Amino acid sequence: MVKILAVDDDPKILKIVRHCLEKEGFQVATATNGEEAIKAVRLDRPDLVILDLMLPKMNGLDVCKALTAEERELPIIILSAKGDELDRIAGLSMGVDDYVAKPFSPTELVLRVKAVLRRVKGRQPKQDEQVIVCGNVKVNPRTRTVTVGDNQINLTNKEFDLLLLLASNPQQVFTRMQLLHKVWHSDYPGDENTVTVHIRRLREKIEPDPSQPQYIQTVWGVGYRFNCNGA
Repeated sequence: MVKILAVDDDPKILKIVRHCLEKEGFQVATATNGEEAIKAVRLDRPDLVILDLMLPKMNGLDVCKALTAEERELPIIILSAKGDELDRIAGLSMGVDDYVAKPFSPTELVLRVKAVLRRVKGRQPKQDEQVIVCGNVKVNPRTRTVTVGDNQINLTNKEFDLLLLLASNPQQVFTRMQLLHKVWHSDYPGDENTVTVHIRRLREKIEPDPSQPQYIQTVWGVGYRFNCNGA
């Protein structure tokens, strides 16, 4: 049975979330603050977390940062009354998988949960997927690991998905909207800055000189491409 952790300081919201998800056959645990959430993830190992941003003791973005640092494969859906675009971008930049604003439709929430779980399942590597080698960079789809030289690089889920997409299609130019759609499954133009943030972080982690990238190159006025020529 799929285990879901719902984190919110409002008992009414937790009751609604638990009810609509349990009706669909999910096992639901709850937490009312950030510290409880982190403990619950460590103890119960949920398959997905639904996380409110406005939490006591530790805000949702800090919880998200802590969880993605420890559990790179843990899918997270942000559930929050805060509709500020900056909060949305901040959450997506940390690697969360979806964002649902309050007030929300229980039916929509269930559909979002199922969609995220399908995408996570789809991230499982195929038997014939090979390690991608470009210069000193190695991307292993089966183990979802990246090494630069002899050093393994710590990437978030979305950073890895973005790098894998680019490295699997060397020299192909992707616009930010294409990357947003393929990696985040979003068509919301306001989230394009999320792609920019992730590109910058990837460069900081894999490029010899992030200010003059040799792997993840900008095609001015268009988007980005992964360059293996001469690497």
